[in-house]
Amino acid sequence: MKVSKNTSKKIFLVSWISLHHVDAGEANVNPLHNVASKPLWDLFGPLRNWVDNFQVSDRLLAHRLCKFIPSQCPFERDVQVFGKTLFHIPPMCKLNPLYEEVVGLRFRAMCYLADACGEDISQYC
Repeated sequence: MKVSKNTSKKIFLVSWISLHHVDAGEANVNPLHNVASKPLWDLFGPLRNWVDNFQVSDRLLAHRLCKFIPSQCPFERDVQVFGKTLFHIPPMCKLNPLYEEVVGLRFRAMCYLADACGEDISQYC
């Protein structure tokens, strides 16, 4: 059996490239990030900046951060009765306004332990 007999003879190539050249200044284009308006004042902005700019430079602090910040959401679980799942509680950590920054801090602490201190971080994974 030959594969060429069962394949199509014509191949169509689809592209999203415009053939007409238009300058960016002439085009009426709205960037996607401007579609959703941002609040005028971010309540957690200073705290986000502080956590993002926090440099882990102490081995003991890095161990504490890796121990106290969980690697996965502790609230997600299945509620079971007599071996049957009644319902599932979804992860609530994404509702935390500082979730991404705290997870990034834990990652930086793990990187510090692995790179600068040369320690095994498998216990925190």
